[in-house]
Amino acid sequence: MSSTASRTYLDQFPAEAKVIKAAFWSSFMALAIGGLLGLVQALHRTDVLRFIDSADYYTVLTAHGILLAITFTIFFLVGIFTWAVTTSLDRGVVDIRFTWAWYIMMVVGTILVGVSILGGVVDAIPMYADVLFTFYAPLQAHPAFYVGLVLFVVGSWLAGADWFRTWWAWRKENPDERIPLPTFMALTTTLFWYLCTLGVALSILVFLLPWSLGIVDSVNPLLTRTLFWYFGHAVVYFWLMPAYMMWYIMLPKLSGGKLFSDPLARVVFVLFLLLSTPVGIHHQYLDPGIAEGYKFIAMTNTMFLLLPSLLTAFTVVASMEHGARQRGGTGYLGWLKALPWRDPVFTGMALAGLMFAAAGFSGMINAGMNINYLVHNSWWVVGHFHLTVGTAVALTFMAAAYWFIPQVTGKELWSRQLALGQVLVWFVGMTFMSNAMHRAGLFGMPRRTAEPQYQGFNFDPAVGTVGEINAQVALGAVLLTVALAMFLLNMVLTSFNDDSDSLPANTYAGTLSGPEDSPAVLDNLKLWTAIAVVLVIVGYTLPLASIVESGGLFGPDIGGFQLAIETDPALVLESVREVMP
Repeated sequence: MSSTASRTYLDQFPAEAKVIKAAFWSSFMALAIGGLLGLVQALHRTDVLRFIDSADYYTVLTAHGILLAITFTIFFLVGIFTWAVTTSLDRGVVDIRFTWAWYIMMVVGTILVGVSILGGVVDAIPMYADVLFTFYAPLQAHPAFYVGLVLFVVGSWLAGADWFRTWWAWRKENPDERIPLPTFMALTTTLFWYLCTLGVALSILVFLLPWSLGIVDSVNPLLTRTLFWYFGHAVVYFWLMPAYMMWYIMLPKLSGGKLFSDPLARVVFVLFLLLSTPVGIHHQYLDPGIAEGYKFIAMTNTMFLLLPSLLTAFTVVASMEHGARQRGGTGYLGWLKALPWRDPVFTGMALAGLMFAAAGFSGMINAGMNINYLVHNSWWVVGHFHLTVGTAVALTFMAAAYWFIPQVTGKELWSRQLALGQVLVWFVGMTFMSNAMHRAGLFGMPRRTAEPQYQGFNFDPAVGTVGEINAQVALGAVLLTVALAMFLLNMVLTSFNDDSDSLPANTYAGTLSGPEDSPAVLDNLKLWTAIAVVLVIVGYTLPLASIVESGGLFGPDIGGFQLAIETDPALVLESVREVMP
């Protein structure tokens, strides 16, 4: 580490600290609103408390998905990666004005998306965007929704360019040095993000936005859906990779030791760059119009993604064990007691990793073609991604904030005890909710609906009752909301704390095996990017060509419509006749 390692991040990089703090607070605001809307959904769907119309449930669902899955995660990510690049390279960004520009662009995009969604429940706003997180055609949003998404994504692209500019400036001064591990992680993730967002950019700019503006009359739903899932599964790893970075470079340090292997960490991020994008078709196993052979290839590719996750589990746990033994831990499992469980930063990240292990098992079910048919579009899927983005990512980010907010503000965390209680309450709440959702999915309870209890049909759980499962979901949602309030209270009160001279230094974990123990080819970002592009071309060229050949580039004259609920059978029949050819 550099000679400045004894100081906080604010001391080292005061200008960059302001941008990172702004990005973090943008993330927290999205988390607050999206989390509250999640409680509204859970109470409405389980019929515990209903104060919105069921038609408005889909507006709430759209906002919940966009704010938490996109806004919360990516705002926090750009803050974390800006910290990682500047800290590990020991230099500031090339032009802080450029840094503020991409942050402001992301904020403007978020506001446009948020206002367009809000128009679904506020008559005074002449917009609409009840299209859910996936915004599939033929559901159609106001043009402002698509423009906002474009601005947000382009802003994130410029953030990546900012990190590359900083690295290139460092490279000129250090031509023979290996890329420091945190910077390597940020750059490989950025390259992967550029590659995977091409699909959603194409879908919005060529099809959905012109369609919403009336420039084209129709779109091909299967084509735009496939382009979304080209991005839609890969974005999961875009959320996860900063969490992985925290597990690799912070958990060993917090445990009192060093990272077991720098080379293995680099291999993991290279594998994510190569393998994360050509797998999206596994979300479309039940879609007609895509040949079964393509789906089988996507399933096989998805299974390969188990490798970087297993390597991560081994490396991180080995690093934690090394730290615990440095602290006096002994025995086959006795070393676990020597870990710093009273530290909310460590405990939150460790519990998030434990939940992600459970998510890996349910993810294998989703990835398998024949087993996926049993849980497709059921509450099982919702339980799965609440373990991934809702815990592995969200809990890691909240725990990390307890270390990062003092670093970028110079203020002591208001209450470590409250922070420790918060990560534990979140873990318990998500255990209740995700467990119930997985069980509900096993007996076919559907997702994406405000009214799962159909007339004349009874769900039949193998164990327990529907009422018990709904009670678990409602209880879990309440606990998660309490945990969210605890987190936000701690962050707000920390902001009003006095400046502190006793904060820990801005450092990250050293390594037992450093970059010098790995081949230099691992740092050849051009090579790995080229291979990733080839794999995407191989995985998607034939399926997309087949979809266009059978359905046309702009589809069979399918108009857009807004999501709505009709309760009168005669009106339902009339609506069906309107949209059917």
